[in-house]
Amino acid sequence: MSRTKFKKKLLIGGLIALGLVTLANANTNDIPTVKKVDINKYAGQWHEIARKPLYFQKVCDYNVTANYSLNDKGNVVVDNKCFSKDGKLNQSIGEAFVKNPPQNSKLKVTFLPKLVRWLPVGRGDYWILKLDENYQTALVGSPNKKYLWVLSRDPNIDQQILNEYLDYAKTLGFDLSDIIYTKHK
Repeated sequence: MSRTKFKKKLLIGGLIALGLVTLANANTNDIPTVKKVDINKYAGQWHEIARKPLYFQKVCDYNVTANYSLNDKGNVVVDNKCFSKDGKLNQSIGEAFVKNPPQNSKLKVTFLPKLVRWLPVGRGDYWILKLDENYQTALVGSPNKKYLWVLSRDPNIDQQILNEYLDYAKTLGFDLSDIIYTKHK
């Protein structure tokens, strides 16, 4: 193959890849988040009420919680805990980075080892999609609609509130046919 043909194929391949990335981003960036999040009010313990199935939460059977606090760099420490069917406590500690200050509604979360958390890889989207004014119930998801959580300060949420948050997720295009309701003991 001549150099000219190779360059043309490379250029065409690059344009196709760029087009696919643009299309993918167009489909994921149109999901609205809450207007503003006070990270200090958001900090503290949250109970998972419902979630879409996630490979990294397969071991979680009941009492799934997330505890958020600020570290000395101003980032959010994420301390996730759950219990497996056999009663074993599982814990994962990560760090979240705000991507849209001062709105603070779009975060990137990593559970990589501390030494490499500065790398911009291995980070998942954590977007706050709905949040009541008293910071008692939250709907969190990813713009690609693969991840979704309903969180509450209380492990026993009113069914009407849960339905309201799940209905809102449906209006955003989330498929809830596989939703998992978290048990609390």
